[in-house]
Amino acid sequence: MFTGLVEEVGICRWVKRTPKGVQLAISAVEVTRGLKVGESVAVNGCCLTATGVQKEGAAFDLLEETLARTNLGDLRPDSPLNLERALAATARLGGHFVQGHIDATCRVLSASDHGADLRLEFSLPSECAPYVAFKGSVAVNGVSLTVAEVHPDSFVVWIIPHTRSATNLGTLAAGDRVNLEADILAKYAERILAGRRGDAD
Repeated sequence: MFTGLVEEVGICRWVKRTPKGVQLAISAVEVTRGLKVGESVAVNGCCLTATGVQKEGAAFDLLEETLARTNLGDLRPDSPLNLERALAATARLGGHFVQGHIDATCRVLSASDHGADLRLEFSLPSECAPYVAFKGSVAVNGVSLTVAEVHPDSFVVWIIPHTRSATNLGTLAAGDRVNLEADILAKYAERILAGRRGDAD
């Protein structure tokens, strides 16, 4: 479980196929300090298991399913990565409950400056549309954000200067692909209501 509060922006060293499959290697300082093999890290919002840890670096194995459902296959050397360690039971929950299970990817439709703030509009995949609500929570590339506008085929968030500098969202441009995770509470609410409707039938 994660909060959507990025701890560090790391760097992709490489993504390559090995005899054991596809592997991602990153460079990072804070997130890898004390990290152990087998522990979880959210990389651009995707929960990955550390399979190797070095000083200021870590490696992760990527399933074909992960590559198909996320933007990790788009990474190139030096791509910036939003990183977050798993939530400790005693920690403050400053964002919202983020599982690290990516629901879909979507495209940046526009990125525009408004003073010091950044307005980002994203396409809205049909499978995520029921869970994206005005003033609700959504995780984009692992960042907990509040939805500012919802349209039939898109949604908008606003980025404050701190978030812009402390995540990789400030580097986004129209056409870029990002990872999207809808709020788990909305998913459970839909599931409960669907069950009740089924009982009524």
